[in-house]
Amino acid sequence: MYDVIIIGGGPSGASAGRRAGKLGLNTLLLEKEEFPRYKPCGGGLSKHAISYLDFELPQDIIEWEVTGAKVFFKNQLIEAHKDYCLSVIVSRCMFDNLLLEKAKETGIEVHTGEKVLHCREMPEYVEIETNRSTYRAKFAIVAEGAHGIIKTCVRPVDTKEEYGVCVVTEIPADEKEIEERLGKAIELHFGVADGGYGWVFPHRTYYSVGIGGVVKALPHPREAMLEFLKFTGFSENCKLHGHKIPWGGLKRRVAGSRVLLSGDAAGFVDSFSGEGLAYAISSGQFAAEVIAGICQCDGKIKDLKKYENLCQAEFGTHLKYSLMFSRIMHHFPDKTFKIFTSSEKMIDKYLDVADFKINYKDYLRWSLLNFKLR
Repeated sequence: MYDVIIIGGGPSGASAGRRAGKLGLNTLLLEKEEFPRYKPCGGGLSKHAISYLDFELPQDIIEWEVTGAKVFFKNQLIEAHKDYCLSVIVSRCMFDNLLLEKAKETGIEVHTGEKVLHCREMPEYVEIETNRSTYRAKFAIVAEGAHGIIKTCVRPVDTKEEYGVCVVTEIPADEKEIEERLGKAIELHFGVADGGYGWVFPHRTYYSVGIGGVVKALPHPREAMLEFLKFTGFSENCKLHGHKIPWGGLKRRVAGSRVLLSGDAAGFVDSFSGEGLAYAISSGQFAAEVIAGICQCDGKIKDLKKYENLCQAEFGTHLKYSLMFSRIMHHFPDKTFKIFTSSEKMIDKYLDVADFKINYKDYLRWSLLNFKLR
């Protein structure tokens, strides 16, 4: 009988595993893939996300430093920079593997290449069935990402109104070429995907290029991506990868009687930017802490509800208003993005949101006041 079984070894699951191990929980982590594994993602890692790590990020993991953004909308281009690093660019293959190795350092049991088939909540324990065996634990953390279905033991799968779709590829390039095009900026292209945007991110030996948007507004995501590649001056002859991103800020059930959902499985994603690593890491850590409190401090099952309160207090309001901001921007794109890209000041202030210095609620209030004074 384990104290906790963690389903998924990505950033949320690995962070939960490291925190559980350091707290002394008898922990089993199950991951269906063998690590390191490919993960389609731009690889942006905010300073806010890094702040949750209890170890220093190795320099060889960091491929690029970002201080600002080039924001495009139709024929408009606005570029804004801070005088400090806002985020770093990492390869998710290497970053995710690092997090899992850090979890292993705490002595937890990790099984890779083992796929979870079912998760059943019983009165006294949780039963986990995999393609290899069956396990029992007092509690479980489901950190399987957006695509998994194990989370349905707690809540229904998202409808098409509750998630978006992204298509991403890697374009090989030398460092000098990338430096000349982007410098220390990322490119964000609005108006190319309804309910989302296109991006060009710098890596050490390649560009990460992608688009993301509302499922209903992207009925042919592959064709939209090929058009974006052509528009941004890249070859269309490349391998494309698609994945789902849940809209954050929606009211979702994230706790069962003995199971907690974390990261993308819980829907903890910024609805406007699509950023989810900070919330994946922090929610995984919160889940482990709440379970440790019950297992080691004579807590009660109902104390599992503390998890929702911790997540709400840490980033709930931010995600709620990210959804509101996204809906406003994409419901009236011509008007709102014209304002958004009207001055460097608008983008510079948004960079404070990306840096978590202010939240979307504050940015909306500031934007409305700024617009009224124009």
